[in-house]
Amino acid sequence: MSPLVITLLIVGGIFILIAIAYINHMVENNKLEKSRLKAELNDRIRRSATLSEALPGQLMTPPLKLLLSRLQLHFSERLQQVDKGDADNQARLTELRQLIAQGESIPVRNPPQPIATEAKAKEVRFQLENLHGQITRSAQDGVLPTNEAKAWINEIRHLLAQLHIEFFSSLGQQALQQNQPGQARLAFERGVQYLRKQSNPARYQAPLQKFEQQLARANALVLETAKSNPEEDSELNEGLKSLEGDEDWKKNNIYD
Repeated sequence: MSPLVITLLIVGGIFILIAIAYINHMVENNKLEKSRLKAELNDRIRRSATLSEALPGQLMTPPLKLLLSRLQLHFSERLQQVDKGDADNQARLTELRQLIAQGESIPVRNPPQPIATEAKAKEVRFQLENLHGQITRSAQDGVLPTNEAKAWINEIRHLLAQLHIEFFSSLGQQALQQNQPGQARLAFERGVQYLRKQSNPARYQAPLQKFEQQLARANALVLETAKSNPEEDSELNEGLKSLEGDEDWKKNNIYD
């Protein structure tokens, strides 16, 4: 065997080894990418499903339930392309298609949840922040049209206002029932201040007037009773402020 043939065989063997290593590398990369995509899609399905089931009934509407079902369907269909053998996903696809086919007649079974404590108010606010993030990202990825996403961002602001209205009202009513007019006055005053800051105050004219009436009543009761403990007022004030605190997530929005 001539030296040239031997050289060619060696070079060919090296080339084959390099090709095999490259193919193995590509196969591993594809496996990793598939696993990453499956994890991401399952996470987005889970987030949408959790919001759909966990949001308080007083904040969940048929259009919102339909939107979250549409997002779940989109990500489930993408997951099916990645993993056709996922039986749980197949069952979910069937259920979602049946729900979406009902349009805005889609059933809403979320039970109402009283928002009467700071902890519960923060929990629901976190859910609304999560919803905001899901809609924003879906618009960035082209899953939702920009105009529809903008409309939903505005609706989330309204849901946040509803959250504050119920929270401040519940706190004020509880304080009145406990014969604490000073704390009731503080809660109703916070409600008035919050609604007056809204960009569309006309939409909240009715609850604003109610808060103002409740505030006047609490003020009258304070005048009739001993002054409230300043430390108690300060403690409630801090709790109320913490709910209103960091809402930059509303402002740092690509649609504003």
